[in-house]
Amino acid sequence: MGPENGKRSGRMPGAVLFMCGMNAIRSPIAEAMARHALPKSVYVASAGVRRGERDPFVDVVLDEIGLSLGRHQPHNLDDLEDDYFDLIITLAPEAHHKALELTRSWPVDVEYWPTPDPTVATGTREQILDAYRGVRDHISKLIGSRLVTRTAADSG
Repeated sequence: MGPENGKRSGRMPGAVLFMCGMNAIRSPIAEAMARHALPKSVYVASAGVRRGERDPFVDVVLDEIGLSLGRHQPHNLDDLEDDYFDLIITLAPEAHHKALELTRSWPVDVEYWPTPDPTVATGTREQILDAYRGVRDHISKLIGSRLVTRTAADSG
């Protein structure tokens, strides 16, 4: 499901949730990047289907572009203070299935942005970091093409 389902037809959401498996890599990267790219009026959060462990490679690849997770610790959906989102972006199949299950009766858009899991990368530290950079850059492009463009359309 996405904007094509007709619920909000591409308008800038007021609250966005990024979801992945453990809220350790993909969704915290997306949250940090979206907070930086979107207007301050858009509430941005992230969560996992399960709670994972903070991944130090995420800090490295975000620091390379001047961003930080701050004190973010991985959490799951039960930890969210606000459960109203008008757009949920899932970054892993498990998260997408969970989001669709949870939102059957909610007026919410759910978009799936397939994003590779960088933890499967092997090799040197630099090769592993390259996998994390690939995820970061992939998410950055999607935020720019699918969310930031909505902001421009809404303000025009």
